[in-house]
Amino acid sequence: MHPLPPMNQDIYIGLMSGTSLDGVDGVMVQFAPDGATMQILATAYQPFDAGLQQAAMQLQQPGENEIEREAALAQRLAQVYAACVADLCRLAPDQTVQAIGVHGQTIRHRPELGWTRQTNHPALLAELSGLDVIADFRSRDLAAGGQGAPLVPAFHQAIFGSSAHQRVVVNIGGISNISILSPDGAVSGFDTGPGNVLMDGWIRQHLGHGYDADGTWAASGQVSQALLDRLLLEPYLQLPAPKSTGRDLFHADWLRLQLRDFTDLAPADVQATLCAYTAQTIIMASLAHSPACDALYVCGGGAYNHHLMQQMRHYLTLCGSNAQVHSTAALGVAPECVEALAFAWLARQFCLRLSGNLPAVTGARGLRILGALYPA
Repeated sequence: MHPLPPMNQDIYIGLMSGTSLDGVDGVMVQFAPDGATMQILATAYQPFDAGLQQAAMQLQQPGENEIEREAALAQRLAQVYAACVADLCRLAPDQTVQAIGVHGQTIRHRPELGWTRQTNHPALLAELSGLDVIADFRSRDLAAGGQGAPLVPAFHQAIFGSSAHQRVVVNIGGISNISILSPDGAVSGFDTGPGNVLMDGWIRQHLGHGYDADGTWAASGQVSQALLDRLLLEPYLQLPAPKSTGRDLFHADWLRLQLRDFTDLAPADVQATLCAYTAQTIIMASLAHSPACDALYVCGGGAYNHHLMQQMRHYLTLCGSNAQVHSTAALGVAPECVEALAFAWLARQFCLRLSGNLPAVTGARGLRILGALYPA
């Protein structure tokens, strides 16, 4: 459909709004012909207002008048996405953008039933931006028998893979996922469990903050080993890969059920335990599937949670591993840019009629071209 553009025009925009529901990260990126070398031309961020956050949160669970509420949310999201695109174009003017890759906002994820739902209005985004939009990346993988997630490992391999080092790339948004990158080029990955979603919900409930900045509140509490042991009994953690999860499982009611025998715990101690839970489930999964990894490189909002990063290092030491924990900045990519870059890359893959999934990761029957085009 789109032939490979000249290098000076191989420019895409990627937009990502994740499970944390804080806002949309945007990036304008110029790719080299190999698709692995790139130059970031501009980055932008548009926060979600409280009304949009609430509307998206309410759609995580069944409720009245869902169709109309989702349609209204999709329109509002497209307007925020368009504002982010406008910011990028102002920061990097006079660029020929081939397409926008936009993930949409996941409100339900039920791969065991063969479907997932990312609220989005890509036609309106195309209308507002005047650019081609590539969206709906997950459904083709699901149609081929896959989980539809995670989709980022193929991108992680393209830009972070090493022929000399065994690496694990850890994305910590609302949910955590890992990409295991072997020196021989083999890639595997899956959702390990919660990232920030439980911690964000707990601090919002008790302190009214949207997130635990730098993990300060968690660091002020004491980990309850009894509660941590209870949380680690969650059956999802023992499922074999491929697997993926979301707010459909890890939500406020799930946490309330886990806490039923721990009503005397101080809220800060619960937060400390939730942070330890995220860290331990990431490390358990990483070492189970990549025991000889040299380093874990963290992206997403969790990379800026100092206490969470320290907890990950702590659990690695307890497990006898010498692996280091860094943010992806150590590999030249800011943590907040990685997922948006991944959807710019997936848009490029679509435009070049190249596959975007990894069957070894998602469980799909084969390689598939992901996405759908909404022309400008």
